Amino acid sequence: MFKHIFTPTDGSVLSNEAVSQAVRLARSLGAMITFFYARSDYPVSFYGEGALVDPTTPEQFAQATAAQAKEILDGASAIAREAGVESARLAVVSDTPWQAIIEHATKAGADVIFMASHGRGGLTGLLLGSETQKVLTRTKIPVLVYR
Repeated sequence: MFKHIFTPTDGSVLSNEAVSQAVRLARSLGAMITFFYARSDYPVSFYGEGALVDPTTPEQFAQATAAQAKEILDGASAIAREAGVESARLAVVSDTPWQAIIEHATKAGADVIFMASHGRGGLTGLLLGSETQKVLTRTKIPVLVYR
């Protein structure tokens, strides 16, 4: 059935549960899994009256988001390793996670995208998170949504 499961994660509680369930599915199918994290790009600063000053440099921001990505993907990889599931990991910089998910799942040759119904943003988009909803409505790859 599925031989390559693509699992986006953002480190939220539900996303971590989806990682565990994706690993269980991969193990039962003898599939490999790719864990994916979309890092935010450095926010554009607006200057002028009333602008907020952010003392973080682009380099500091990149280091912080890279460390966060590593921590999240390390956790997902450990779950796969403990279950004996072959895994890969990928972190990219993108301010449109849904596009990055579709693009990289396609490039990876994934058979299915397995993702949480919502992440850190909560229940935006009513029952499904906005990123999940966008992936569902725009990809040609089957999507399994964990809630």
